[in-house]
Parts: sequence; C-alpha cells; structure tokens
Amino acid sequence: MIGMLPMMFAVQAWQDTAFAYGRMYLSAQEVIHRRTMQMAFGRMGPEEAARMVFEKPAALAASFERAARATAAGRDPLSVALAAVQPIGAKTVANARRLRKT
Repeated sequence: MIGMLPMMFAVQAWQDTAFAYGRMYLSAQEVIHRRTMQMAFGRMGPEEAARMVFEKPAALAASFERAARATAAGRDPLSVALAAVQPIGAKTVANARRLRKT
C-alpha cells in the first residue's frame, strides 16, 4: 500500500502529458483544416500566410528553451516532454481560436 501514492502520481503525470499532446494534435489539425480552406477559397490574406511561416520557428525555440530548462533543472523525462509540448500546444490552441472567428 505504501507504493500506491507514487504510482498514482506517475499515472497522473503520464495522463497530463498524453492529454497535452492530444490537445496539441487536435488543435493543429483544426488549424491545418481552416488554413487549407482559406487557401482553397482564396480568402487567406498575406498576414495569415506570413504568420503561417514565421510562427513555427518561434514556437520551436520556445519549446526547446522550456525543455532545456527542465532538463537543466534535473526534471524527469516526462516533465521535460510536457515542458516541450506546452508552448507549441498553447500556440496551436490560440491559432485555432483565432481562425474560428474568421
């Protein structure tokens, strides 16, 4: 019974990480769909086209920085993975919300 609490924390950490990756994946698919539809119907403006290109290196840099900081702090690999996905996930969710309004 003593070993149950750490196991529950480990399960919660895996669940949080899996949920973050799943949310990022679904948001990215929505963004891809909405941008593809904008291109197909000729409604994508130059701002959106530029944003589509330039947002990726910035998100990758933020993700790398968060993962590097987590690694330098001695965090476990699961925490490093969660730290890496959070900036990209936040950007994809924000893009999906913004594109829903157009």
